[in-house]
Amino acid sequence: MADFKKRINVKEFIINNNTFIILLLLIVVSAFLSDSFLTTMNLRNIALQQAGPILVAIGLLYVILAGGIDLSVGSIMAVGATVSALLITDIGMHFSLSIGVAVLIGLVFGLFSGILVAYTGIQGFVATLATMTIARGVAFVITEGRPVKIQSGTIDVLVSKDFMYPIILITVLLIVVFTLVQRYTGYGRKVIAIGSNETAVQLAGVRTKRYIMSTYALSGALAALAGAFVAARSSTGSATVGMGQELDAIAAVVIGGASLMGGRGFVLNTVAGALILGLIGNIMNLMAVPSYPQDIIKGAIIIAAVLLQIVTSKRERTI
Repeated sequence: MADFKKRINVKEFIINNNTFIILLLLIVVSAFLSDSFLTTMNLRNIALQQAGPILVAIGLLYVILAGGIDLSVGSIMAVGATVSALLITDIGMHFSLSIGVAVLIGLVFGLFSGILVAYTGIQGFVATLATMTIARGVAFVITEGRPVKIQSGTIDVLVSKDFMYPIILITVLLIVVFTLVQRYTGYGRKVIAIGSNETAVQLAGVRTKRYIMSTYALSGALAALAGAFVAARSSTGSATVGMGQELDAIAAVVIGGASLMGGRGFVLNTVAGALILGLIGNIMNLMAVPSYPQDIIKGAIIIAAVLLQIVTSKRERTI
């Protein structure tokens, strides 16, 4: 009987932590495939590169937890990158203020989507598709279609070793904050409850529309911050930043075990999902795999990871 319970506990552990197990296995395989993978430089580059995608995925997770979807995050990243770059180069604004303005604009775009979804009844897919188009257009208009080069000594300090890589520190801090918000606050519990059964939550007296709108605002703000991080890494603000990022963010959320129907998902699992995608790209670059085959391999791995999530979630319901 004890052995049976032990087997059940092991199975439950694997099911509950399959995303982290996939991540660990990927790290082990990558270390065997390339001697350069576990070097300090490569690990630092992964952390810097994935800071933005992780924040985008976290913001999108909150939208999905409430039963929505946000396709505008990639375009809002472009707005965040271009606005922060222009404020620094054309106005001479301090980079911290320029990032704050960019995040505020991203929040406004998110609020716009949230209002359309929560108060007009437009589906999230359609509303954020419209916002995606508008935001990308804004990024191209304000830059006149040209990359904006940012002078050194400004926003690039966010990726400076002398300041202990602030991008990484900020990302870790936000991961902790949003993990605690989801797990231990009334806001986090209500967002999950809305995604599980919005009607029941409404009957309990909760103003669900406000919570739904707030998740889109949060997603927009984090996407704009992620765009500013990309600008810091490249010292350039470009309207092409974030193209396709919405698909990677959705993949990260799903690989992390969240349900696209809403009501299920965790911040740390989503972070692991984003890291899995980042590691796949990193190891293929180290192995000099051409870009086009990379997309095919990456897509196949995503399908395999999602299928594993589906299988394990079914088994979870039978335990």
